[in-house]
Amino acid sequence: MKHRIVVLGAGYAGAYAGGYLARNLHTDDFEVTVVNAEPDFVERLRLHQVAAGQDLKARPLAEMFAGSGVRFRLARVTAVDADRRTVTVADGEPIEYDTLVYTLGSTAADHGVPGAGEHAFHITGRAAALRLRDRLDALDGGGTVLVVGGNLTAIEGATEIAEAHPGLQVVLATSGELGGWLGPKARAHLFSAFDRFGITVHEHSAIARVTANGALTADGTFFESDATVWAAGFAVHPIAAASGLAVEANGQITVDRHMRSVSHPDVYAAGDAAFVLRDNGMPLPMSCASAGFTSQQAVTAIVGELAGGSVATKGLFYVGNHISLGRNDAILQLVDGDAASKPGALLGRSAARVKEGILKGAAWSIAHPTYGLPGRKHRSATARIQATEAIAA
Repeated sequence: MKHRIVVLGAGYAGAYAGGYLARNLHTDDFEVTVVNAEPDFVERLRLHQVAAGQDLKARPLAEMFAGSGVRFRLARVTAVDADRRTVTVADGEPIEYDTLVYTLGSTAADHGVPGAGEHAFHITGRAAALRLRDRLDALDGGGTVLVVGGNLTAIEGATEIAEAHPGLQVVLATSGELGGWLGPKARAHLFSAFDRFGITVHEHSAIARVTANGALTADGTFFESDATVWAAGFAVHPIAAASGLAVEANGQITVDRHMRSVSHPDVYAAGDAAFVLRDNGMPLPMSCASAGFTSQQAVTAIVGELAGGSVATKGLFYVGNHISLGRNDAILQLVDGDAASKPGALLGRSAARVKEGILKGAAWSIAHPTYGLPGRKHRSATARIQATEAIAA
């Protein structure tokens, strides 16, 4: 019987994991299934562009995985039973696995703020980005857009909307300092870009309630808005916490250095769903860059474990922040080993070109999982042992 590997989610972490496993495991011994709720690979790093009205190239997952040995299943995961090794999906038969790769990612964190889920838009998924896009188009070039948050998503969303819809007034409200983690050079460039786009910034303005026509701060200030965009951080889906897996207080799956669940050794996690400590003892932050490093570590460990080889320890790096400021401007802020921003930064068109190159390269590699496909060189260690025993008998 083939060893069943199931990958949940086909974002940056999951799509890479499925392709890597297909390239490196023999189809006689292993069956790799990727489960995703959407038919296409979604470039989450570009969803602010989608919300602003830009169309991206469609990347159907069934076509991507065709000929790779990966079985793609279009289904929405509703539950995982880690003790029984089953995955429940909407409108379909449960999926059984021998090894699970959990990469369901994250969504917008409302932090319990009343009205945020009901009245605000977000851009952490394609459907959500399209809903915001429709709302912005409906405003027909007039009105106010309030972006709540001061992180990368908030900055990219605010600048992209302001550039694509110059007739809209864009306002950003953040509980702290906008770009306060950036070095002085990068922060000055950030504020220069906001001034150029005419974006109004309200720092130290924690939102306490979102209404149909705006948002109320903790000190009683009301910001009127025709569309409120909630970009105040990420939260993992609650499926992991209800699965029986050991999780952190925020619902992330607790894993060891090889991305293996500390409670269920047949489960690996990668991307935003995983909680892992870097070599400096600090948690690896949720980011698409982290998705790449954690998925590389997870699949390397899986192949090594199942094929009976050594398990290499990959580096888990966080090199910095790459922030788009519209289509022709960006900031590349590098950080040191303690995640503190370095004084210098790459800015402007040069930074925008670097980021565009990274995005295109990531999308191309994920969209071509059969590129450099080897001869399925890794066989199952269990199958080899059984074959040896059969010959000896």
